[in-house]
Amino acid sequence: GRRERAGGPGGAAAGSGAASRAPADPAAAERRAERRMRRIGAGATELEQRLTDLLQSGLASADRAGGGGSWDETAARMVDAQAPGLATRVRELGSVVASGPDWPARLLEECALLHLLGRGFLGIEGLPAPLAATVRSRVGLTTEAAELLAGPDAATVRDRWLVLAQQDSDDGTLTTRRIHLRGERTGRMALHLSFGGAHRPLDLALPPGLVLDADLAFYPGARPLRAALGERYAPAVPGPVPPGCGIDAALAAYGDALRDDPWLESWPVVLADVTPIPGRDGAGWQLADADGESALPLDPRCLGRAGPWQLAAISGGAPVTVFGACGHRGFLPLTVWDPAPVSL
Repeated sequence: GRRERAGGPGGAAAGSGAASRAPADPAAAERRAERRMRRIGAGATELEQRLTDLLQSGLASADRAGGGGSWDETAARMVDAQAPGLATRVRELGSVVASGPDWPARLLEECALLHLLGRGFLGIEGLPAPLAATVRSRVGLTTEAAELLAGPDAATVRDRWLVLAQQDSDDGTLTTRRIHLRGERTGRMALHLSFGGAHRPLDLALPPGLVLDADLAFYPGARPLRAALGERYAPAVPGPVPPGCGIDAALAAYGDALRDDPWLESWPVVLADVTPIPGRDGAGWQLADADGESALPLDPRCLGRAGPWQLAAISGGAPVTVFGACGHRGFLPLTVWDPAPVSL
């Protein structure tokens, strides 16, 4: 029936179909991009004024202003400006207000980072190319994976990628899958993101412990981490326990990454020969080096679940290899090897 309709009088449908598959007009695409940049610039300028008003009236005014309503309104304005990254950070500001002891100090830190991002975007023309790419991605300007893999400047990295962790999160409408990888030859960390909804299931599943011989194309940035999966050269097979580093080296790696991307929450690292121990006087759990010279607190986000106790049960008091995210909140464990990988 479709063939008949395509050849029938209704349609020079074949011709219109060919036209619909024609490449988009580059000039029109450039004009749309310019319009969006102007809208984001206007949103960033408005946000700068909002932050200035807050600091002039005092951080305590954020609590008197009536909770998160005003922040939600500001976030909605950033969505209207087509800057979802700015909107997300504004909502986080609202969650900090009156959230516990020392909340004004935390609010000031987040305001400073948001101010830095806004000023960075408004002065993006004068930034080095890698940092400018980071700022674009932080405000919500993304690159399509297909463009990344097939564009004129496409550059892929082939390696045997060890799957370190796979995480799924669901906000009610969208499921996000994060797959952490590390190159066997290059040692590069990579993060593959995929999204699924009610009518679009996630299409990639890679349990921890597998090794995948494939190409990855990294998204541009001052400290590239997110990557798109390109050609696969062989099926995934079980891999070895990954080599790791000590706590001091992990903190140094996070510091180096933070120097390049000041909005970075954490950096993925593999810790080797660390032992989970409870803190003194209920101060939380820590991961201690084998020599006992250094210890890293566990991220409080993992303390509300069985993560620390599961990690301690697997360890049995002996050193283990753990993969996770090292950040300003501490270390968030995601996978432990015993010797097979176990997700936490």
